[in-house]
Amino acid sequence: MQQQIEEVFDNKPAQYTADHFALFARFKKALNAGEIRAAEPDSAEPSGWRVNGWVKKGILLGFRLGSIVDMSIDVHKQPYFDKSTYPVKSFGPLDGVRIVPGGSSIRDGSYLGKGVTCMPPMYVNAGAYVGDGTMIDSHALVGSCAQVGSNCHISAASQIGGVLEPVGALPVIIEDNVIVGGNCGVYEGVVVKKDVVLGSGTILNQSTPVYDLVRAEVYRAPLVIPEGAVVIAGSRAVTSGPGKDWGVSIYTPVIVKYKDEKTGARVQLEDLLR
Repeated sequence: MQQQIEEVFDNKPAQYTADHFALFARFKKALNAGEIRAAEPDSAEPSGWRVNGWVKKGILLGFRLGSIVDMSIDVHKQPYFDKSTYPVKSFGPLDGVRIVPGGSSIRDGSYLGKGVTCMPPMYVNAGAYVGDGTMIDSHALVGSCAQVGSNCHISAASQIGGVLEPVGALPVIIEDNVIVGGNCGVYEGVVVKKDVVLGSGTILNQSTPVYDLVRAEVYRAPLVIPEGAVVIAGSRAVTSGPGKDWGVSIYTPVIVKYKDEKTGARVQLEDLLR
């Protein structure tokens, strides 16, 4: 399937045929089942993750194939027009996903594992992968191709950015057992290793260094947050120019500790929410 997807994507035909739609249907079925992923663990890579560019091409191909259609339940009260290839994903009781009513959407072509809980309103975009037992809280976003591990908590109003294009770019990675606090943002292909705790309001991207107060290190792009780190929103002083004279500080994430038994006990309270 990889060869077929890349051939159609790289050499756009004058007209798409029934065979092309059938190929995309097989591709999306594999996405929905979690059999293929936009990125997957690879110990040979510095970040521990490898981009599957051909999967991203397949997702983009779906947008090319689709036409805008009316998917509204009631076109006057709640209009809904989107690509025919990406309707809302269908779930059943045997899928083991708990979707609480109230305005959430999960796009077709994404994978949600057993025991995932979706609190309204939240959104999961095409190509995303969400592991077993993870909670996606209210007003949270899991972006296109973002990879979220098992038993994570994506707290209210947090944004897990996705990277669909360019196809070779690593999407945001959230590994297993990560707690993402309220109003956090993780963007631009940042990798958050397992057991990390992000305090409320922490923003991670490739442009802002992270200061590790425990190990006396500074982490820069390509940004990987070490396993077990507890990261909070901090600041650092401007050391030159008018900013120094004015006493200005700018935002930076700070690692203040690494998870210990006390932190672990507090995190276990998250199980009560599932």
